[in-house]
Amino acid sequence: MYRHRITSVSAAALLGAGALFAAGPASVAVPARTEAVIHVSDAADLKDALAAAKPGDTIRLADGTYRGNFDATVSGRGSERITLTGSAGAVLRASGGYGLHLDGASYWNLSGFTVTGGQKGIMLDDADHVHIEAVTVHGLDMEGVHFRNSSSDGSLTNSTIYDTGNNGRGMGEGVYVGSAGGTGDRSDNILIENNTLGPDIGGENIDIKEGTTGARIIGNTFDGSGLSGANYDDSWVDIKGNDVLVADNTGQNTTNDGFQTHEVQRGWGCNATFRGNRSDLRGASGPDQYAINVTNYAEDSCPVTITDDNTVTGGRGLTNPGVPVTR
Repeated sequence: MYRHRITSVSAAALLGAGALFAAGPASVAVPARTEAVIHVSDAADLKDALAAAKPGDTIRLADGTYRGNFDATVSGRGSERITLTGSAGAVLRASGGYGLHLDGASYWNLSGFTVTGGQKGIMLDDADHVHIEAVTVHGLDMEGVHFRNSSSDGSLTNSTIYDTGNNGRGMGEGVYVGSAGGTGDRSDNILIENNTLGPDIGGENIDIKEGTTGARIIGNTFDGSGLSGANYDDSWVDIKGNDVLVADNTGQNTTNDGFQTHEVQRGWGCNATFRGNRSDLRGASGPDQYAINVTNYAEDSCPVTITDDNTVTGGRGLTNPGVPVTR
């Protein structure tokens, strides 16, 4: 069990401070703070490090199990992000609630570690510019990663999410962007790229909610073998936000469709673009069985772009009748 902080201050700054101090008590120079590396190896030290983090700091997790719920409320800055990092052998294990909660904590990097147990894995509330890279999230009652309460300009990349929604309520989305029931949650411009989602995700692999704009879903691999059918989860991706790009993804094992758009709130679920996606619908038994099911298409008021480089195996076709496919 250990925890230590490594800091560095330039020699020039120290010499300058000493010269001023020697000249008299009237003026004392305070060296500028430099970033620190904080090494932690147990849950108590991790909680302390999260509470005390400053812009530019890096918190390094030793391999091992960190039991509890972990919260961050301090923000970094654009040029001085706060980093929490460890290997997949550094496991945050909750027994309820959120494994890791960034609550108003913007400008963080989260990388490498594992989150499991509890209700939800990684939860972001009012946390902008948070980048999540190469994490593993699994074994949850509800969703894996949630960008909520106008958490914008963030990303989830090169990560693995599986085995969610274990409470049986159909609320186990792999990645959840926004909030249901209104359009006040503006969790905009979220990048979801090069992730492996599934198997055994108890909701959609990705759910983009009404009120959100500009999500980009690129190069992911979907496995819908855990779809429960509860709360209409019968596709890998459900889009209810606007201006969403869905490109170069691969999916298999769905109960009905590959990708869906819906207008849950008036004027939302529009202007999605689908290109280069590969859908395997073999084994689907739902009523539609389209690779891309656009439920609210209107050429003028709610358009969609589907290019002919999207492909489908099995099912009833690339998209539903009346939706154009372009070159």
